[in-house]
Amino acid sequence: MSDPNDDPNLRREARVSVNMPVRIATIDPETDPGTGKPFFRSSTELCSNVSRTGLFVRTAEPLQPGRRLLVEMNLPSGDSVEAVGRVAWVKRRVSPETERGVGIELVGGVPEQLESLQAFVSKRDRRRGPGGPASIG
Repeated sequence: MSDPNDDPNLRREARVSVNMPVRIATIDPETDPGTGKPFFRSSTELCSNVSRTGLFVRTAEPLQPGRRLLVEMNLPSGDSVEAVGRVAWVKRRVSPETERGVGIELVGGVPEQLESLQAFVSKRDRRRGPGGPASIG
């Protein structure tokens, strides 16, 4: 699947660089091959960039495209965002300079929280100015 990070023209929304923790958890269970029992994955990873409609999450164990996730993040403003996401694409490491992770499309959430996310992105995008990256640490 094509990686929208490689082509900004494929993006629907402004996207800003960040370096913030994000918690992701699978919504649909997987089956443990050894025991046959269902389980859910949950981990805290690092988000590299975010928009109102999606984010890139660096992870050592990328999930398969189409997986539904609960995404939780705390914005620097103190606002919390919980949203339902879908793994849209996977980026595997092809060189030491390449980040491995998943592109997650946000498909639903509490409107007020998604508005807070949009406000955060808009504020960062204005600060960045033309041609310069915005980043938080």
